[in-house]
Amino acid sequence: MALSLNLPTAGGTLAPYALRGTAPVKPDAGVKFNRIAYSAAHVVADPMAAIDPWLQCAVDWDTTIAYRRHLFSLGLGVAEAMDTAQRGMGLDWPTSLELIRRSLDAAKDVPGALVASGCGTDHLDIDSVKSVDDVIRGYEEQMAAIEALGGKLIVMASRALARVAKSPADYERVYDRILSQAKQPVVLHWLGDMFDPALAGYWGTKDVDAAMDTALGIIAAHPDKVDGIKISLLDKDKEIAMRRRLPPGVRMYTGDDFNYAELIAGDGFGSEPTHGKSDALLGIFDAIAPAASAALGALAQGNEKKFHDILGPTVPLSRHIFAAPTRFYKTGVVFMAWLNGHQKHFTMVGGQQSTRSLQHFAELFRLADAANLLEQPELAVRRMKTLLALHGVEG
Repeated sequence: MALSLNLPTAGGTLAPYALRGTAPVKPDAGVKFNRIAYSAAHVVADPMAAIDPWLQCAVDWDTTIAYRRHLFSLGLGVAEAMDTAQRGMGLDWPTSLELIRRSLDAAKDVPGALVASGCGTDHLDIDSVKSVDDVIRGYEEQMAAIEALGGKLIVMASRALARVAKSPADYERVYDRILSQAKQPVVLHWLGDMFDPALAGYWGTKDVDAAMDTALGIIAAHPDKVDGIKISLLDKDKEIAMRRRLPPGVRMYTGDDFNYAELIAGDGFGSEPTHGKSDALLGIFDAIAPAASAALGALAQGNEKKFHDILGPTVPLSRHIFAAPTRFYKTGVVFMAWLNGHQKHFTMVGGQQSTRSLQHFAELFRLADAANLLEQPELAVRRMKTLLALHGVEG
């Protein structure tokens, strides 16, 4: 008998829903990817901690690191302490550094495991930041702490820099200073204001093409210090245009959670391999990790049709999870981890489990089922019914 339950509809009524019952895809063992793929992984909150959830952060370290080991087992790297982990949105810098330390330690047990860690300025009191020099000192403090652990840097966009910079030249000065000191090539991070409104006008202008020119100029001045750039603008044409202009060997890490499948597959454009395809640094890979691994394995084996057959059904789910207000996408990522049994509760840092509606979760459940992403259907149904009951919906 098919598993079923009653789910809310957009009109505010209940309607029966029967699961498709299709087993999730399993990645082939031992396949080496031909793309670098980082999953920006979430943290698991500790619901038993005696804290004020809106004001303090408590992490269930064992479950958080266990999820990273799960990602490693699927061949995915971990982009650590990023916004998916609620960095700057509940996760403070001391906790972020501890998270980075623990992830790097876990990776030592896994041959070939990739970890890159977010380096920013979020420990600064933004109201006390008065100059570009203050921003540089902030970056340098986090940079030194991460590099002391042996970590590779993801130089995250800075709210403080967006606030005090007066021109593109201020961005050039900051990034020149940071890149010139980096011990190993870094990943730059351009996060659009749909993810964080405080980053509007990053690179010194609200004109995206002009901003791109500034970022490309910075990269061109330090090509040996830049592994790649992750852009999260949710605009595939802008990503492709920038990708084609990167210096030889510098990668485009797609952060486009709407169009990742076609961007990773690529168009084969240009004489440089990195101009014709994107690698990946994606928040959605947390929620769709087994499918992402299986698809990347198929692509590496030359089976692009299978790659799209696997990833294609996940795109509607991703677009729903990342729907406006996009900054609340983390709630859907953690909800998926709970449905699939990777954590025992649906509690988030900062109480952000409350940022999406019951209708949103119901549609997420349907789309996850349609994408063959419910790893334990019986458990997923029980947990969805628990959420419904919590909202006063019985049966």
